[in-house]
Amino acid sequence: LTIEMRDLYTAGHQRRVMNLAVAIARTMNLGQDRIEGIRMAAVIHDIGKIAMPAEILSKPTRLSRTEFQLIKDHPRVGYDILKTIEFPWPVAHIVLQHHERMDGSGYPDGKMGHDIPFASRILALADIYEALTAKRVYKPGMPWEKAVAIIRREAEDGKLDLELVEFFISNELFKDSEI
Repeated sequence: LTIEMRDLYTAGHQRRVMNLAVAIARTMNLGQDRIEGIRMAAVIHDIGKIAMPAEILSKPTRLSRTEFQLIKDHPRVGYDILKTIEFPWPVAHIVLQHHERMDGSGYPDGKMGHDIPFASRILALADIYEALTAKRVYKPGMPWEKAVAIIRREAEDGKLDLELVEFFISNELFKDSEI
């Protein structure tokens, strides 16, 4: 509610990412406990943006290098907010690592491969897909075909979990879903 009051875009984004991440986890039959952990992390994955200036979050043009550096701090800020809360799942760590990439090019820590929790990899995929397909102040939403072509290229370049991406793309359930 706090995030929604501050930034309606972020709240809607987090809900859509949560819906997609949960759908992916369910379709993979991960088990109800793991699905609940992914759901919780996904619905608050951008909580660290609460510390970002509103002008940057809603800026209709490209961010400067300094502004983007501030945005890149949001996973760590989110982790700092969540790390003292007792969850039955590693929510703070999932949030911390949702922008990490398989090849180490992500942030905030440059983690690689299977050092990134599977839940964070699911969250990353859902986050990227939602960002590509959702309409924003500064861009229209992409159709499925264009978004998955970009996601597939990212996976083939070693940034995203290739098996997870192939599962997502090959599953008709996700093609026409409203997230």
